[in-house]
Amino acid sequence: MTISEPARSREQRKQDVLTRLEKDEDAWVATASATGEPHLIPLSFVWEHGTLLMCTRRASPTLRNVESGDRPVQVTLGHTRDVVHITGTAVTISPSELPTDSADAFAAKIVWDPRENAAYTYFRVVPQHVLAWREANEIAGRELMRDGIWLV
Repeated sequence: MTISEPARSREQRKQDVLTRLEKDEDAWVATASATGEPHLIPLSFVWEHGTLLMCTRRASPTLRNVESGDRPVQVTLGHTRDVVHITGTAVTISPSELPTDSADAFAAKIVWDPRENAAYTYFRVVPQHVLAWREANEIAGRELMRDGIWLV
């Protein structure tokens, strides 16, 4: 493996993570059923109030897994050479309970409004653990958040 760039400081990695969360539109979301069956799906998101606001079909395996409330959700941004890996808890929010400014922010960023289709609902992922790294030289110190608290 060729490492082309020097390792970033943890402070710089945190800033890069926050920039990605503000600018990226899509992420891979992994959940598990009560029997441990994994489910992985790409979903759009908006970063607001320190959470990832997402939306999916009411009948989706992702929502069923999230509604169980007792298993973590994994969210991954980036590609294999610039990873942001988030583990968090999730809670569902019906479109009628979601604040209008949040729904408007989602619709504006994603250029699609789930409120127009009753088959969809929202959920928020609250980060509890965040890892970020680009290359092998960033494996050490990749943990940026633990128990919901930024370490840097």
